[in-house]
Amino acid sequence: MACEDGVENDSTSPPGESTRRAFLKGAAAAVAAAPLLSGIASCASTPRREQSTAGRTLSASRRRRLGSLEVSSIGLGCMNVAWGFGPPIDRQDAIRLVRAAYDRGVTFFDTAEAYGPFLSEEIVGEALASVRDQVVIASKFGFDIAPSGELRGLDSRPAHIREVVDASLKRLRTDRIDLLYQHRVDPKIPIEDVAGTVKDLIKEGKARHFGLSEAGGATIRRAHAEQPVTAVQNEYSVWTRDPEHEVMPTCEELGIGLVAWGPLGKGYLTGKIPSTATFQKGSDLRATMPRFTPEGLAANRPVVELLERVARRKGVQPGQVALAWLLARKPWIVPIPGTTKLAHLEEDLGAVDAELDAADVQEIDDGFAALTIHGARSSEAVLALIDVGSKLGTSSAGGHGVSPLRGAEPAR
Repeated sequence: MACEDGVENDSTSPPGESTRRAFLKGAAAAVAAAPLLSGIASCASTPRREQSTAGRTLSASRRRRLGSLEVSSIGLGCMNVAWGFGPPIDRQDAIRLVRAAYDRGVTFFDTAEAYGPFLSEEIVGEALASVRDQVVIASKFGFDIAPSGELRGLDSRPAHIREVVDASLKRLRTDRIDLLYQHRVDPKIPIEDVAGTVKDLIKEGKARHFGLSEAGGATIRRAHAEQPVTAVQNEYSVWTRDPEHEVMPTCEELGIGLVAWGPLGKGYLTGKIPSTATFQKGSDLRATMPRFTPEGLAANRPVVELLERVARRKGVQPGQVALAWLLARKPWIVPIPGTTKLAHLEEDLGAVDAELDAADVQEIDDGFAALTIHGARSSEAVLALIDVGSKLGTSSAGGHGVSPLRGAEPAR
């Protein structure tokens, strides 16, 4: 079983699996899939990654800033322990993993109500309750989730945002969310209304910072004018360059950080997912993604070989090179790989020591420019939820993004 970090998950389906499968089915058609993405497994033929040096720890001196928010240079994506790339792992194992990340210097933990749904927030809340003041917790609103757990679409109405935040605070066992994202831009709600609601939540102490996920340049600017945006969380990795043409220049201009989800290419960039890998429909979102068909896996192998060449020279793993490449791009980029295994967590954290110089980065970029990536990064249904300017081949220049202007909202 393969995953964001190439792990394996041999657990059997726990009680309530039918509910989660209904959720995933709805998600594939409406999904938060993205970060909604980053790491557990469901392809039995995938080998394990080699273990890295035990006890890998992030240094406080290497922390980064997302706007005014200081976080560890690598965060932990907490979707994978609960949802997305296979059934959830054992709850106590998940809690131990999240706490192990903190013990190794991670201070930035990313979750969302949609992950599970709700389970990821519960795990993060329990794992970090005793160290709450030493960590930064990010969560997200923006989906309409049925009592059955199915994603029914987007919903960023101000009243719904408030309902979601109050419920998230309870699950997270805290009185504030440090970084509160809109999970996807809602085409029926002006982004100013969303930003204004978060602004009020910040005044009330229920949130500290505002973020957007999979937003394009025009939407970022509109939101930022209403309430300063601290971070934008978009998919970004060596083989997914969508943010480079519009989102990153906007972030740099406005002093906004970029949180990179899917930094290991949903596991592919570790080099441990063979072209023979299969993904379980209904529990692994990659089963819906063009890049993860047998043809796509085989055709995109050159990008892994590119990372492997650099990794051999550095004496590290391909996945570490993929993360180090992101860290070398800009000082305000923070990757949030996900995992379900301690060894893989330590390997990911080891990327901070696999420092790439300008020549290394240029080698990767030149090599990538000569390649053709086969297949879209997500399914058509998932891509349909992504803002103009946030996905390759689109631009929000001269426009206002998918969020309607005030006074022009469609009826709900």
